[in-house]
Amino acid sequence: MEKVSVKLENLGKIFPDNWTEEQKAKGKTLFLKRLSEVAHKHYSGKIQVIPKVPVPGFNWFNVWYTPGVSKVSTNIRDNNDTSFDLSNRGNLVAVVSDSTRVLGDGDCTPPGGLGVMEGKAFLMKYLGGVDAVALCIDSKGKDGKNDPDKIIDFVKMCQHSFGAVNLEDISQPNCFKVLDVLREECDIPVWHDDAQGTACVTLAGLLNALKLVNKKLSDVKIVCFGAGASNTTIARLIITDGGDPKKMIMFDSQGGLHKNREDIKADKRFYRKWEICENTNPNCINTMEEAMKDADVLISLSTPGPDTIKKDWVKLMGNKSIVFACANPVPEIYPYAAKEAGAYIVATGRGDFPNQVNNSIGFPGILKGALLVRAIKITDNMAIAAAHSLANFAEKRGINPENIVPKMDEPDVFAIEAADVAMQAIKDDVARVKMTWEEAYQEAKKGIDYSRSLIHSVCDNGFIKNPPQEMLDEALNFTIKQIEGK
Repeated sequence: MEKVSVKLENLGKIFPDNWTEEQKAKGKTLFLKRLSEVAHKHYSGKIQVIPKVPVPGFNWFNVWYTPGVSKVSTNIRDNNDTSFDLSNRGNLVAVVSDSTRVLGDGDCTPPGGLGVMEGKAFLMKYLGGVDAVALCIDSKGKDGKNDPDKIIDFVKMCQHSFGAVNLEDISQPNCFKVLDVLREECDIPVWHDDAQGTACVTLAGLLNALKLVNKKLSDVKIVCFGAGASNTTIARLIITDGGDPKKMIMFDSQGGLHKNREDIKADKRFYRKWEICENTNPNCINTMEEAMKDADVLISLSTPGPDTIKKDWVKLMGNKSIVFACANPVPEIYPYAAKEAGAYIVATGRGDFPNQVNNSIGFPGILKGALLVRAIKITDNMAIAAAHSLANFAEKRGINPENIVPKMDEPDVFAIEAADVAMQAIKDDVARVKMTWEEAYQEAKKGIDYSRSLIHSVCDNGFIKNPPQEMLDEALNFTIKQIEGK
């Protein structure tokens, strides 16, 4: 049993050697949850606000504030677009959530989403060089029900302070209306990372997985388990990028989605699910056993497992099958179990397993690219461009069944992704600013390098200290006691 390192390396080796694979998998989850709890308390959250300008002397407050700043206000009044140059708006994202679907924990109340939203802001800053602020709001109406129109109104009112909006952890069906309305009615990009971000990175992973098994996207049979915002958007992007809807079957809690699902057709709020019903599963298959026969791909974003996806289902799949089990925080089937059942390539949303198909390699670069050209929206084409950018980046440096997508720590992935997204925004005529690919790449790289250097500098100079070893030891001891029942 190894000592837990501050860098959290070799997590699989910190547990007793006599533990089973299942115990180790459960142990990782327990350990990370416990460590997260104590670390957040130790640091009082993850985000603080610091200035980006110097204070050579106190008279400079007359420049940064009144009376000098009056000229900034009147310039923006006369031309609102100058707000992107004269304030931080051009590099600032609002992370907006009503916290009604936080990871696998459901409705956590508005402030319950702060941990995730601050985490999103942290990743944007470190990985994409983008500033972000967490805004967890109460979307309940007078009847006590969550009202999508309240989220829509809130975002439309505050959009003038931001360069883009990242929607997060909003339950369905509200999330569909919120995104579709705001994409059309806001003057800045509105991005739903649970849906579009997950779809983008999943498509990237699928493209490379198919290369490894020598199959084409247009030819493969795909089963989607779960019909929430993520999987319905994944299906839409796969189809837009060349997948055959007739070879796709999606399941919700009531069975297969198909043209005879009158329950979905009758509820107009679920119009995205109805689109899937109309365009996929022409044979109206209703059981997973039938759907999984000779399936090439399973994409699951459903109830956290580890027994949500059955090994017997995976055994029914075709040769060199691909399984994406991406529920958080626990995959619907553990990778070792899926491989025992015959899967050739397995991906999850977890960084402590191979093939992390996670939004973290998507949204920082995508939002940075949209901000660079001051896009008015993020199109599906931009999301698909990001997916191909990620897939191509990984393929160039080499892929294998345990490594199908880039990792967060790979140099240049986010700057290249940002530049590719920026170019697609220009092609789609949604960019306010035109630039070359090289200009976009260099600008993105400069911002990312600055952000990382800033964070490392405050750590190296002792303003932010490493977590104490006692914290890691406590989390490990807690986990061992929980697993062994002591």
